[in-house]
Amino acid sequence: MRNFPLVLAACMAATPALADTFQEVTVTAGKTLFEAECRRCHAVDASDPSYGPPLENVLYRAAGSYEGYDYSIALEASGIVWTPAALRAWMEDNDGFMPGTKMRHVGIEDRTVQDFILAYLGSISPQDNKAIEGE
Repeated sequence: MRNFPLVLAACMAATPALADTFQEVTVTAGKTLFEAECRRCHAVDASDPSYGPPLENVLYRAAGSYEGYDYSIALEASGIVWTPAALRAWMEDNDGFMPGTKMRHVGIEDRTVQDFILAYLGSISPQDNKAIEGE
């Protein structure tokens, strides 16, 4: 499964239509994995109640900044911005990445699963938070 993204990336270069299909399949797989791994605690948007903060527009948002959610002091004071690399590290070992947070350990170590979830999170993050963060 580790070579799957490389094979599909090579195929994507062949035609734009295949690239669109690849993106659609990747996001759909990411949504399925999100539902299985993350949805217990995180809604996609504020209209759906959840234990953790909603993850719509999470990419490039400052950690601990979703208004109205009671974050841990560790997360609020972290200064972390949710880049794809930071989200990947969080998914893999949130306790190790940022001790003292309220979130239970998830441990999604498979990079392909992380890739799919990140693709899905990107699809639900239409707001350009890079501009907000000055990137």
